[in-house]
Amino acid sequence: MEVIKDDYQVRYESETATLNFKGLLRESKIADYQPIQQLLDDVTALEPSTITMNLHQLEFLNSSGMTILSRFVIGLRKKKTIQLVVRGSDKIPWQKKSLGNWQRLMPSLTLDLE
Repeated sequence: MEVIKDDYQVRYESETATLNFKGLLRESKIADYQPIQQLLDDVTALEPSTITMNLHQLEFLNSSGMTILSRFVIGLRKKKTIQLVVRGSDKIPWQKKSLGNWQRLMPSLTLDLE
């Protein structure tokens, strides 16, 4: 499963239950994130025991994209059957600043900033 646009790609690797984000997520409105939202919903429906979000190559995420991903985190928190691991880079300013907020939304989230 994947979503590929000119500026970004989101791919799901079923073998490792990993969502790989790459590029610049800067759609102008939340509705433009529908393909990614559908991918996230499809992955959640598979109910793997752990989902890893690999954000190492996600250079930019605007507020609409942050809203979509935050809703995903909240949805997993409500499910209580899926653990979430978020891998990011402390060298990318938005990640260092924002990913800690997801731990507030989902205290069981594992955050790995390298």
